[in-house]
Amino acid sequence: MDTTINHSARREDKKMVASGIFWNFIQLIVNQSFAFILKLILAKLLFPNQFGLVGMAAIFTGFVQILNDLGVGAALVQKKEETLRKEHFHTAFWTGIVWSVFLFIIMSLAIAPLAASFYKEPLLRNIIPVLSVGILISPVNLVHKAQLTKQMNFKKLAFIDNTSNIMAGSIALILAFWGAGVWALVFNTVATIFFAMPLYFRATGWKPAFIADKKAFREIFGFGIYTTGSNILNYLYNNLDYLLIGKLLGASSLGIYTLAFVLTDTFRSRLMAVINNVMYPIYGKNQRDYDSLKKYYLKVVQFNCIFIFPVMTYFIAEANNFIINIFGTKWHQTVAPLQILSLSVMFHILVSGNTALLRGLGRPGLEMKQQILKAAIFLPTLAVGIYFYGIIGAAYAILLNKIILVAVAQYTFSIIPVKISLKDIFMSVKAPVTASLVAFSATYFLNRLNANYLLAGVILVAVYFGVIWLLMGNELKTIINGLKKNKTSSSIT
Repeated sequence: MDTTINHSARREDKKMVASGIFWNFIQLIVNQSFAFILKLILAKLLFPNQFGLVGMAAIFTGFVQILNDLGVGAALVQKKEETLRKEHFHTAFWTGIVWSVFLFIIMSLAIAPLAASFYKEPLLRNIIPVLSVGILISPVNLVHKAQLTKQMNFKKLAFIDNTSNIMAGSIALILAFWGAGVWALVFNTVATIFFAMPLYFRATGWKPAFIADKKAFREIFGFGIYTTGSNILNYLYNNLDYLLIGKLLGASSLGIYTLAFVLTDTFRSRLMAVINNVMYPIYGKNQRDYDSLKKYYLKVVQFNCIFIFPVMTYFIAEANNFIINIFGTKWHQTVAPLQILSLSVMFHILVSGNTALLRGLGRPGLEMKQQILKAAIFLPTLAVGIYFYGIIGAAYAILLNKIILVAVAQYTFSIIPVKISLKDIFMSVKAPVTASLVAFSATYFLNRLNANYLLAGVILVAVYFGVIWLLMGNELKTIINGLKKNKTSSSIT
């Protein structure tokens, strides 16, 4: 009887994973396609120093946004259904509102002038308070998003995310054409959160009541404090390069570096979020089934690599032609950082499910220790790289630290119940690695023949997925047939 129940539960998990990945992947395609077009047009209309100004401001607002979250979303999703009460949601909502008002005041009155003085950019006094409006209103969406994530209702999440991003981005483009300059970028950041608010209320139907419970507060924020600490350290780890480049090299250099980072790491983080958003509830649900967790984790790494590797391979092979033809010669200094960061992303993706796994296992403290170790290594190498070699040095420092990140993650597997060896990782990514090498060789040959960069991209993708099919064809057919069966059974139900 128990075996039958377990098999039924696993089938249900697979259906939810398949559905979640599908809708998150649709969200990724729509968002990234629109974001790419948006960045393309804005990069042609604006200048590197304007991108750099927003990058400077975003370092401070992004950090405070993490403090604003307080790990509430992760805590609500991780908490088991039978122990979750309505008081948890209402307490989390009102605590977030009060906390965000406090942070908004601090950002406007203290952080904005401090940032302007630190970077010697007076305009930041005005940019940061406007960007901080997003901090003020984001807690309104927090509980709704956690509810939809816990329900694994990724169809609604995808709709909300796509709709709000497209609405905000479209208006930002109009503002840029009207000559709004840097304010077009600022508006795009804030308006996305604002437009999402009514969509979340409509999607969940949940309305906050004036309820605050001490026990609920302790349970939610007791877990959240660790995830917040991990998020803070992770944010510092991922944004120290922005901070130091902006301070030491100025807004134009930061703008050039930002474009390279947006094209590479932003794509990586979005796709990782697609898979991790789906897998986090599954990890939490199967906390004691270590064999299943291992299989899930390796599949996450494998499919993240399959989809991200061809993009990064293209940037490594065609960075110069791509940047000059798409964005213009004013962005030519982006080429080398783009190539180096693309390689760093390929290493980073090897540990793409690590955070979600640790949180799903209820080990946020271990995750925070990881972040402390990574930050302690990253800061000195980044500072040295920037000081001696500018943005190229920063890119190499990130590459080095992504390699170290893989080693740290592998050590973690030796002290948690889910045992995953380096051999396991290698076997799971053997196909995308092989396909990337073959596709790069084909593109390199086309470069020697002066082939068009768009044609080279098409051929690279064709060669890459051709090799993937040769190496994984049977497995992919099984997955496709399984998805069809799930779709059929769902429609019958």
